[in-house]
This record gives sequence, structure tokens and C-alpha cells, in this order.
Amino acid sequence: MAIQQKLGLSTRLSQRLILTPSLQQAIKLLPLTTLELAEVLEQEMMENPMLEEMPVQEALAGDESAEEERPASETRDPLDEIDIEKFFEDYLDDGDYRRTRASIEIPDAPPIENTLSEAPDLYDHLLWQLRMSTSDPRLVAIGEVIINNLEEDGLLRADLQEIAQFGPYALEEVENALQCIQAFDPPGVAARDLSECLRLQLRNLGLEDSPTDHIVRDHMKRLQSHQYGEIARQTGLSGEEVAHHVEIIRRLDPKPGLKYSRERSQYITPDVFVMKEGAAYKIVLNDDGLPRLRISPTYRRMLERNEANSTETRNYVKEKLRGALWLLKSVDQRQRTIYRVAESIVRHQREFLDEGVAFLRPLVLRDVASDIGMHESTVSRVVANKYMHTPRGVFEMRFFFHSGITSSQGEAVSSVTIKDKMRRLIEGEDRTHPLSDSQITDALRTEGLPLARRTVAKYREELRIPPSNLRKAAW
Repeated sequence: MAIQQKLGLSTRLSQRLILTPSLQQAIKLLPLTTLELAEVLEQEMMENPMLEEMPVQEALAGDESAEEERPASETRDPLDEIDIEKFFEDYLDDGDYRRTRASIEIPDAPPIENTLSEAPDLYDHLLWQLRMSTSDPRLVAIGEVIINNLEEDGLLRADLQEIAQFGPYALEEVENALQCIQAFDPPGVAARDLSECLRLQLRNLGLEDSPTDHIVRDHMKRLQSHQYGEIARQTGLSGEEVAHHVEIIRRLDPKPGLKYSRERSQYITPDVFVMKEGAAYKIVLNDDGLPRLRISPTYRRMLERNEANSTETRNYVKEKLRGALWLLKSVDQRQRTIYRVAESIVRHQREFLDEGVAFLRPLVLRDVASDIGMHESTVSRVVANKYMHTPRGVFEMRFFFHSGITSSQGEAVSSVTIKDKMRRLIEGEDRTHPLSDSQITDALRTEGLPLARRTVAKYREELRIPPSNLRKAAW
């Protein structure tokens, strides 16, 4: 059988999603914080000669003078393939965030005196004490190994045999060095477990071999599970005496090294300011610290007047110009998208801004995406790692997105609001008879919040609140 083949033309209609370079760049810039964006722009200025930074006042003055002095014969841009006005026309008319920012005063940054130099951490503090306490170079060497193996909380979880192999050192030398370090400040440092940590602090208080010391040494598991009655029976102490010793133990620090941690309070730079003016809320993007970029007039004139020495040079400059325009458009698109997302959040959470956390509404990414006509993934990138300064405080933008339930009155209630109610119930409970999860469930149901007991237990764990048997006071 012969097979016949023939050639022909046909048309087919299909849809494909193509990410243009400018769109790819805009997506990449969306999740960046203001500080990270500033670093990216600084790097782009170093790599692209077509970009340069210029203050706003000089830029406006320069634009006006350029229009007045330019001859009519030079008003046409010879780079027809790069029409700047056409390039930006799809968003130049959407300047609400620019106009808003110009009309509102942004709160001052924290004073410079709040910016402290780096404080010594736990390791620096201990090494200084070690070198001040002995002149024995071998003891100092072993002590440095021990100190460098401490965890951030100040405890030593490395085995002494492993430390001895660093030298190698004799195990007895390592134990002597450890005892030396355990006498340093803060009390309890270099302990190998919680019991030793607490006992070192009791020794520092002069309570070595006291009933408190014996309770920590012999009854740590019962102490952690609040089995005070069993401790009283085992030690022969009265309930009041056990309660007294427990109160002393509660005042000890189980993680003495954390007070020297460098992870202290961090200053947050809000990406968005929400300020109330009369009955309305105004949104201002924080672009302080961002370099204000423009196309370098020097290279533009090089292209306009055909000053490039070769086709290769001209193509290089044109490529850099195109990259600069993509970056400028991507940055502006990023700012506009953040503005629109913030505007939608304010619309949805207006009651929270007016009244407080009890009025926080359930909100998901889909709600904001539908409101502003964008994809959920875009909204997710926008709210990542960004903070919003509101009259209620500074919040991560993700804070406003929470699931919720429908109350018996048909109102949507946020999970954050429910957790706040649970916290208030537990704070007001009788410490000798704390509320169980079932009792909390019943109390919330009387307020019109029908939750399952396992949901209440999950919310309690997320709040890091122990169960009722561990919250029960001693007596």
C-alpha cells in the first residue's frame, strides 16, 4: 500500500503565558523589603551606566530647564524603537500614592541615639572573665574550647570527652576548666542540664545543700509536671514549705545565656504608613532611603547626536537603556501594586483600625486578589516581609490575613479575635481552679462562637498557654 503525503498551510489559535523581561523583573522585586530594594537599586546603578541618582528637587528643576532650552529641531527622539512615553503610559496616570505621600507628613525615624554600637555577646563576656581569672595558658586554651561549644542559652551540651579530644587534653583538666567557667557570670552558665543550671544559681545564692537544692536535684521531673503534693510526701515537707521552695526556683533563670544574646530588639522600618485624616485613612508608601533614579542625560545625548563611535558601542548603550527603562517601570509597578494591596487591606479591616483587635475580620489572599484584580500569588509576594504602620501599631502585612468562623449571629469572626477572647478568659480564671479546654469551649459558645474542643486546644497551643493541669497554682 502506498502512503501519500502532501504539504499544506493551516492556522491554529492557542493561548500561552509569556513572561516578558520587565514582568519577570517586577515579580522579582515584589517580595523585597524597602531596604532590600535599596540594595538592588544601588547594585543596578553600579552595573548600568544609563542609571544615575538625582534628588527630586534637582530632577524637577532639570526637567523644566531642559524643556525651555532644547531647540525645536532636537525634540524628536531618534530611538524610535524605545518610546519612553509609550513605555510608561500604562501607569503614569495612576499616581495616587505619589500625590498622597506629598500631602502627608511621615513620622520621624527613631533618634540616632537609639542606634547603639554592638554589645558584647555571651562568648565575649566569658572569654574576658577567663583571661582575667587565670594566667595559665593551658587552662585558658581549654576554657576557650568549652566557651566556644556553649549553646546560645548558656548550656553546655557537648560531651567532655569530645572537648578533651581537641587538645588532646586530660579529662581531669577539662573538668577543672569547666568548674572555673561555671563560677563566672551569669550564674548557671556552662551547666550540662537544667538541674545543674538551677543548682549553680542556688549555690551562688548560698543555698547549696538546702531543701530547695535537694528538690531540684532529686525531684526535677515532678517539679516540671507540678506534682507538688508528691514532692511534699517524698521530702516530708508541708505544703506551705514546698510552695516556698518552688517560689525560689521560679525566680531562677533556666537559660542564663540569653540575656547576652545579640538578637535584641530590632527596629522595623515600615513599608507602608496608614494615617487617619478626619474620618478617612490615607496610605503612604515609605520610599525614604530608596535612590531616585533617572536615565543619564550624558548617554542619552550620545545616542541622540550619534556620538557612538561604532555600531557595537551604540547597540551596547541601547541595550543598557532598555534595561534601565525596564527597571524603572518595574520599581514603579512594584510601588503601585503595594499601594493597591494596602488600600484593599484598609478597606477590609476598617473596623479593626477604628475599634481594635476584637473587630478584626477574617481575610484571605483571594479576597484582596479579587478586590484589586490580581492573582493571589501576586498578593502573597506583596505582603511577604513587609510591615504596615497603623494607628493601632506596627503589624506585619500578613497579620491582617486570617481564617475565621461564622458566629451564631451570622457574623464572620477572625481566629485572632477568638484567640484574644481565649487569652482574656484564661487571664481572668481562678488560678486554683483553671479553666479546662471544655470549659473554655462552653464559655465561647455562650458568646456565639461555636468551636470544637480540639480547635480550642489548637488555639491554646498556638498561644503557648499550657493546659489546665500545668496552669494550676501551687496552693
